Amino acid sequence: MNINLKNPIAFIDLETTGINVVTDRIVEIAIVKVFPDGKEEIKTKRVNPTIPIPAEATAIHGISNEDVQNELPFKDIARSIANFLEGCDFAGYNSNKFDFPLLAEEFLRAEVDFDMHKRKFIDVQTIFHKMEQRTLVAAYKFYCQKDLENAHSAEADTVATYEVLKAQLDKYPDLKNDIDYLSSFSAQTNNVDFVGRIIYNSKGVEVFNFGKYKDIPVEEVFQKDPGYYGWILNSEFPLYTKKVLTAIKLRNFNK
Repeated sequence: MNINLKNPIAFIDLETTGINVVTDRIVEIAIVKVFPDGKEEIKTKRVNPTIPIPAEATAIHGISNEDVQNELPFKDIARSIANFLEGCDFAGYNSNKFDFPLLAEEFLRAEVDFDMHKRKFIDVQTIFHKMEQRTLVAAYKFYCQKDLENAHSAEADTVATYEVLKAQLDKYPDLKNDIDYLSSFSAQTNNVDFVGRIIYNSKGVEVFNFGKYKDIPVEEVFQKDPGYYGWILNSEFPLYTKKVLTAIKLRNFNK
């Protein structure tokens, strides 16, 4: 089943130096861009992370420091990637927790103003886990009856994710072929930032989702403990989380 699209959708997979959204970097990015008329474009690019790739990461994706030493850093390709993704909704596998937050961090580090907030995000892993509880290799076998060759190659994983989503739409009649629905269905929390440090509560108010002020409205915390904002800015939090908190703080000043 083809996906009903109003906007192009970009299936994205990142290979990285590790799994820390704050400190790790992209070493390869693959994008399958699908247009409403079914046309597809694939862009795959290796990236110099500007930090060493640990051996344990190379063991997973097969990309070594030598493989990327002559590639451009993300800051030098960020604008072209942003242009390629302009107007797209996003999809991926385990992407809401990792790929999209890390991509947002890379854009911020590159000082490319790429607004990801208004996009729809579909996490195929979340749909899969809600329906079947498996991994991507098993998902590809289960839904597409194929063995996933070159697993942990960014392009192979991205193409497989795209095929799995189409097969999920075929398999589950109650899974609506609608980007808004799929985005909502694959969301695990009502995040304000990407990693879920700030979420919306049942009243639509931004609250902290960690630490001593968990479930307390952000604006209320900033009023009674002004130093908490400064502590976050000077601590190891994602840049996007800091950007969201700064926007809330500035909004409160303007009231």
